[in-house]
Amino acid sequence: MRILLWHGYLLGGTGSNVYTRSIAREWSRAGHDVVVVCQEPHPERYDLGGAKTFRPNVGGLLPVFVLDRYEGVEAKLLQDFTRAERERYVALNATAVCAQMPADLVFANHVLLGAAVGWASGMPFAVKAHGSELEYSMRGNEELAAWGRECLAPAEAVFVGSAHIRNVLEEVVGHVERVHEVPPGVDVEEFRPSLSRDESLARLLVEAQADAANPANSNERQPDEGNAARFAEFFATDEPTVVYFGKLLHNKGVHVLLEALRSVDARALIVGFGDYRRELELIAPPGTLFTGPLEHRHLVHLLPLADVTVVPSIFPEAFGMVAAEAAAAGSLPLVARHSGLAEIAEGLEAAYPVEHRHLASFATGDAADLAAKIDELLALSSEARAELAAAARRTAVERWSWTNIAARLLEPISGG
Repeated sequence: MRILLWHGYLLGGTGSNVYTRSIAREWSRAGHDVVVVCQEPHPERYDLGGAKTFRPNVGGLLPVFVLDRYEGVEAKLLQDFTRAERERYVALNATAVCAQMPADLVFANHVLLGAAVGWASGMPFAVKAHGSELEYSMRGNEELAAWGRECLAPAEAVFVGSAHIRNVLEEVVGHVERVHEVPPGVDVEEFRPSLSRDESLARLLVEAQADAANPANSNERQPDEGNAARFAEFFATDEPTVVYFGKLLHNKGVHVLLEALRSVDARALIVGFGDYRRELELIAPPGTLFTGPLEHRHLVHLLPLADVTVVPSIFPEAFGMVAAEAAAAGSLPLVARHSGLAEIAEGLEAAYPVEHRHLASFATGDAADLAAKIDELLALSSEARAELAAAARRTAVERWSWTNIAARLLEPISGG
């Protein structure tokens, strides 16, 4: 098939960006002709499996769900766009998509504005709904909800990453036909347990040394300056280590983790960027290391160095991709039990021994429960922890590998 994969944003950092580049890579490897239409200025930095990219002119204004800075465009919340601004954005992107014809399918990310672009292209299209547009921009906005409902109606298929997002989609836009539940995935070849701590640390330091200069950490989307030396100092001793990686926003619940760690004999490593970083640094326990955002090339070596990876979100999540990546790497995931994260916990629990199933999740926003679960995980014997890590890895391979996920996305579509 020739597939035009539309994504209005970048290819690195956040969940939908990683999702896009991963399915592009897997579809290309499977022999499909893939063109990614996105705003990524440096696609050469990513393994797309041979997929081509095209960056359309969007008129200088980019609709977003959470305000961030983007190179060469002004970000503005989707709900703050005027009708004329929305229509212009859709027209520019639909024109760019049509310029890549012929194609068998347009696969568009986000109900808005992906479904609108897919519909406007006039080609057969499918839509991947993400939690971000539904929760941050469309919920409670009847105009956007009605528009999303109208644009989804002619889609060949609508994909959701979890039962939670299926319910959210129905709550926000109403009943939708041809909805298929296919979770996001994880690169189980890239994220895998390490053979030795020394090897993982050495490779992490090599990747950190290759980072571009970031004087005074002026670019929040780049790793912090001097991370190689900071990692070397941090990991010079082998102490219990807890990792968080993701956006540094209040809704991500990192403050809950930092509160919990005040009563836990473990150090924390906080990976990510966002407008809440300064506040988090002020409340972090001594010994906490903030690194700025890291890419997969760092994380595949960092996660095997972590005993526990915590996903403490206090806001609904479509799926716990970071937890799936941690599971694949052998770092025990511990997730807040709600929304799509609860489905991750259920997958892990099915593989864990009965006596340890409660250690896959904690009560949302409950720092005391989180601290108790971290303590219990760290107190396990090395053999028991290895057994849980192997079960987590097995779950990731069986349920969430990108190869399987990419193939499942094409099954409901004619000719797939």
